[in-house]
Amino acid sequence: MRALHIAASGMAAQQLNVETISNNIANMNTIGFKEQRAQFEDLLYENVEQMGAQSSDTGTVVPTGIQLGSGVATGSIYRITTQGALSQTGNPFDLAISGRGYFQVQLPTGDISYTRAGNFAVNQNGQLVTVDGYSVLPAVSIPQTATAVTVSSSGQVQVTIPGNPTPQTVGQLTIATFFNEAGLDAIGKNLFLQSGSSGAPNLAAPGSAGYGSIQQGYTESSNVDSVTEITNLIVAQRAYEMNSKVVTTSDQMLQSIEQLKS
Repeated sequence: MRALHIAASGMAAQQLNVETISNNIANMNTIGFKEQRAQFEDLLYENVEQMGAQSSDTGTVVPTGIQLGSGVATGSIYRITTQGALSQTGNPFDLAISGRGYFQVQLPTGDISYTRAGNFAVNQNGQLVTVDGYSVLPAVSIPQTATAVTVSSSGQVQVTIPGNPTPQTVGQLTIATFFNEAGLDAIGKNLFLQSGSSGAPNLAAPGSAGYGSIQQGYTESSNVDSVTEITNLIVAQRAYEMNSKVVTTSDQMLQSIEQLKS
């Protein structure tokens, strides 16, 4: 029966929905994480009777027709890129972007990736890196003798050296924006790659028109809302149960037909 296949597609769709929600919940405490939403679309229809077709020789027209649907499919899993709350850490190497933009990170392969996770540190050479040791671009090197590090809202990095009261500039951070941030290709480790959907990166100093500013000593929290996710999880669970009920009902109807045949 058609209903079995339709209900099965509904169960598969809700299973994927639950998997998406569970990934959001799992990353509630992941710095810079952006929640995702599964979006669905209906499948092809069988036109048993075409709307607008003539129903008699006198020219009467079928007003609605008969279209039988064949189920549901996943259209996309959309990433919501709204700003997460900023959490104060007190670590001078923790940086958050307030507004639009992504930090640039160089991968071991030489490719450039992008991230909102600004929980940075310095390596053995004093270079600013991610928690995985990937270099932040443009490169910033902190002298080992530095007693204080200051990052301005515009991304200028200055250090204080003993014996010299005047801060010295050791680097200038730039951030990237994309026309379609939701089109970035997530590769894990809080990193994204440019894709054909995201468009090319546009680079500028933080605080420029259309770009966010840097907040030193802060990190951006995940934008996942626990109440919303639990509510969505309950709705998905009920939808799955209703589709499974359709499978059970269709099976009972088939059994009744078999009994009539015997």
